[in-house]
Amino acid sequence: MVKQEKKINLRSRALTQLVLLTGIVLMLNFIGSIWFTRIDLTGDKRFTLSEQSRKIVGNLKDVVYIKVYLEGDFSPGFTRLKESTREMLDELRTYSKGNLEYEFIDPAANTDETERDKLYAQLYQKGIQPTTLEERTAEGVNRKYIWPGAIISFSNQELGVQLLKDQIGLQPEVMLNNSIQNLEYEIVNGISKVTNPLQPAIAFISGHGELNEMQTADISMTLKNSYVVERLAIDGKLGALDKYKAVIIAKPDSAFNEKDKFILDQYIMKGGKVVWLLDQMQVSMDSLSGKGETMALARQLNLDDMLFRYGVRLNYDLVQDIVSALIPVVTGTIGNTPKQQLMPWYYFPLMNPYSKHPIVNNLNAVRAQFISTMDTIAVQGVEKSVLLTSSRYSRISTAPARVSLGIMEFKPDPSMFPQSFLLTGVLMEGEFTSNFKNRIPPVIAQDTAIGFKEKSKKTAMVVVSDGDIIRNDIAKGNPVPLGVDKYTGATYGNKAFMQNVMDYLCDDSGLMVVRNKEFRLRLLDPAILDESKLTLQVVNTVVPVSLILLFGIVKMYLRRRRYAA
Repeated sequence: MVKQEKKINLRSRALTQLVLLTGIVLMLNFIGSIWFTRIDLTGDKRFTLSEQSRKIVGNLKDVVYIKVYLEGDFSPGFTRLKESTREMLDELRTYSKGNLEYEFIDPAANTDETERDKLYAQLYQKGIQPTTLEERTAEGVNRKYIWPGAIISFSNQELGVQLLKDQIGLQPEVMLNNSIQNLEYEIVNGISKVTNPLQPAIAFISGHGELNEMQTADISMTLKNSYVVERLAIDGKLGALDKYKAVIIAKPDSAFNEKDKFILDQYIMKGGKVVWLLDQMQVSMDSLSGKGETMALARQLNLDDMLFRYGVRLNYDLVQDIVSALIPVVTGTIGNTPKQQLMPWYYFPLMNPYSKHPIVNNLNAVRAQFISTMDTIAVQGVEKSVLLTSSRYSRISTAPARVSLGIMEFKPDPSMFPQSFLLTGVLMEGEFTSNFKNRIPPVIAQDTAIGFKEKSKKTAMVVVSDGDIIRNDIAKGNPVPLGVDKYTGATYGNKAFMQNVMDYLCDDSGLMVVRNKEFRLRLLDPAILDESKLTLQVVNTVVPVSLILLFGIVKMYLRRRRYAA
């Protein structure tokens, strides 16, 4: 009788616990339906969206549709990128109030070769670069194209986003991890651009021998996805630049007169942003190709005094770097045919950004041509951030400098390149002092129609001592994508660098800070993995299963003892 009552009490207690647990679960679900929150327990907060991202997707007025071309049978690394992209989109959709939808597409799934190639061409035109995977099979090596990108659509607007960020010299695991770090920025920035009807206006300055429309066609086409892009000659017209958010001065070859300098200066004082891409040295590639050598001479642009007042001095020299791009060089003849070989050309350095600044964080190497060094000048109220430098093994040649192809005949000796991380690109932010302060007559300084300002609003400018980083090659009368090496086919980070520069200077939302998000990559030591492969497999498979079985046996034994009483 006592045993029977005890069993009834235990059954009643279990039933009461079940009812309470069910009630608690239902209550938590009800609270969750009216009060939304998410808890990220990861150490690097990889599932926590920035405030800027939540604001942008939370303010969507209509549905944004995203097609992600990362479906298919991938290697583990690309599978990780695919799943991370899916998780990021799910997280963004949660905050979008139903205004974000997506699908994953396998671009190789179409059996119609013509239609498949047509899709490939569309993806390429949208700026998505393919990646080739090689798989070894019994029949040989099977090459497979992957298009790691997405097309973001809103209303009648479309924008391509590259999800995989190539970085020369990095291990694939690190490169994929860096790409995953940038997913939030790339996707949200794309959404912001495609949904923003009010595009800022930017201008390429002309009239001083700057790069022409064809030479900047590729970057102009890319920037037109986000900005109204125009070309403008200042021509001494006051207020000529006032409507532009930023202006680009790309490789002028003749001097600026004082009136154009004054207009540029006052544009900066009113808060305008400037990208200075300047060649301090004049080098003739035609002479170099024909004779094998030439002289590099100083180029006088009449801008040194302005830049010095703002906080930087461009030097009249050339950087030589062991880490450099390849060019074809005649090394002999086969019969009557010249034999060419690709060799590193020290005057075309590859600048791997070492800075963690949002403009260059996780950026691929930027290819330069005859770039100079620069020095920063201490200016009160102006902060500088290093963007680009040479490598650890570099040196300089001061003007006038003899440039010869003959230096490639000898194997590079690191001891002959003793200088490291020479500054070639800088961001300056703050309140600048006018270059014309105390230099113009009172009648001009006090003229209300001119509105002369001695001190700027808080603004920013980027200075790079090479104009060719924005110049695309031209093949058969058409522009080659910026950053694509015509000799090797390698894609450098020039286009991404210029996009990031413009986005940073014109960004009012603060979204660029998301590019500093960092995920710690926890890789197994390959040496330890090879030595202890079997042990690690046992520890990670057999031991957990054994512990669960042991726990179950102990639990069952204790339960039998309890109810046997």
